[in-house]
Amino acid sequence: MPSYDAIVIGAGHNGLTCACYLAKAGLSVLVLEQYERIGGMTRSEELTLPGFVSDVHAFGYQLAHLSPAPRELDLARHGFALLHPDPNWVHVFPDGRGIVFWRDIDSTCRSIAQFSRADADAWRRLFDDFGAQKEQVIAALNSVPSAGPIAPERREPLRAWCDRLFESDAVKAALAAWACHVALSPEEEGSASFAHDFAMVIQSEGNDVVEGGMQRLCNALASVLRGHGGEIRTRARVERIRVANGRATGVRLVDGEEIPCSGPIAANANPARVILDFLDEADVGAHIASKMRRYKWGLGAMSVFLALDGPVDYKAGPAAGRATYVQPSAPTMDYFSRAVSEARRGDLAAQPFMLAANEATVDPSRAPPGKSLMKLVVQPVPFRIEGDATGAISARRWEDAREPYADHVVEAFERDYAPGLRDRILKRTVHDPTRELAHGFDTVEGCLTHGAAIPTQSGAMRPIPELGQYRTPVRNVYLCGAGTHPGGGVSMMPGRNAACAICADLGLDGNLQDPTSSASVSESPRPSVARRLSGPAGG
Repeated sequence: MPSYDAIVIGAGHNGLTCACYLAKAGLSVLVLEQYERIGGMTRSEELTLPGFVSDVHAFGYQLAHLSPAPRELDLARHGFALLHPDPNWVHVFPDGRGIVFWRDIDSTCRSIAQFSRADADAWRRLFDDFGAQKEQVIAALNSVPSAGPIAPERREPLRAWCDRLFESDAVKAALAAWACHVALSPEEEGSASFAHDFAMVIQSEGNDVVEGGMQRLCNALASVLRGHGGEIRTRARVERIRVANGRATGVRLVDGEEIPCSGPIAANANPARVILDFLDEADVGAHIASKMRRYKWGLGAMSVFLALDGPVDYKAGPAAGRATYVQPSAPTMDYFSRAVSEARRGDLAAQPFMLAANEATVDPSRAPPGKSLMKLVVQPVPFRIEGDATGAISARRWEDAREPYADHVVEAFERDYAPGLRDRILKRTVHDPTRELAHGFDTVEGCLTHGAAIPTQSGAMRPIPELGQYRTPVRNVYLCGAGTHPGGGVSMMPGRNAACAICADLGLDGNLQDPTSSASVSESPRPSVARRLSGPAGG
């Protein structure tokens, strides 16, 4: 059995990113993936019917625009390309109105002004402030975080923040949807910063889509890795990281095979699994093991994949059908407060938040000619069903409740936002937090982000302060997944940042550039973006 200079556990996009940098630095790298295919939460599959290619979870390409990884790894030469839908997203209401968030800030402000001219001005100020600070934001996201107290503004609840800056309930609801993406209600600590960051990154950089499916991002990363001599093995589930004298010496697979490693082992698995399963308590210490047992997991999600015989007609008009995302709700933050609180107490929410991804209308290659494809991501939902706020579902196990709850979701979406949707459905597939998410993507309690997105589990405290800089007590074992800074989503940042830490510890040149050195770090800039970023302070 050959010995490798480095092993990466998990072939999701962060694991592959880390592996690429280590291979570029001259190490012989092996990536071990427990499932049949690489990609993790960035896989694309025919989940409904042949020819209908769905992204199993991640669809919008957003935060990765602020990562230098696509440029440094030259992913465009390996089949990676982006589509640029316009608008970025539309927030729709049951009465047929909507706020359209276009790529162009002036157009977005005109849409907001239909609800409040003062709120349109407030949105522009947020956008300008973000542009002025963007270099600092990029530098902070693409580096090993420094320890320090949580800034007070990172703790502010969304409701208080919105009440201070905006006057329209509809605009406040549109922001509350972004906090709901990470299972935070408007009243919860830190919800304002998450909503602000999501919204401003997308308004600034776009809500793009990987042409042909998110899988192509991981395929491109795998191609880069192999080009630098790296290897990938699938169906290779790691059982233990072997440790001797405080240093990892290799891994043991569940079938008993042992693979030696002379250098770093980086894990893209969730941090609790790494600390509590892959390593012994004697290796990490009782204090860290105890903290990881108390690690807070977020709520789960349910996805409804729909193969359609044609595009969906939205009550809010054609712009909704052209958007990457459609976010529906009543025009009030209370809608999100109820949905999150019901999920937290274990209930199936009566009016759940359901993000609609227009997969085939923004990327026609995802479906056969004349057909369409979309998915509804219902979040948050409880991992363990304790009750039912719909009043119609008696089942308390997901295997029995998933289809009835999907019926409830689709019926509500058709009634309030997309008349005639059910008549267009050719095939439906439902993923729930206990089956596909737990066993197909290695989540804990259906949490998509490897841990709750809360201030005390962010930055240098993610997952816990003792592990917040990608390093573990075993001196050559590292974390490189969404359970580290800056968290979940498609960004490649945890993988790249972990590679930075590893290369620094080994004294290697990882060919890592200043992340703020280019106007566009994801691909050649679109002319409008290049112009916008060429002015003072990036604005």
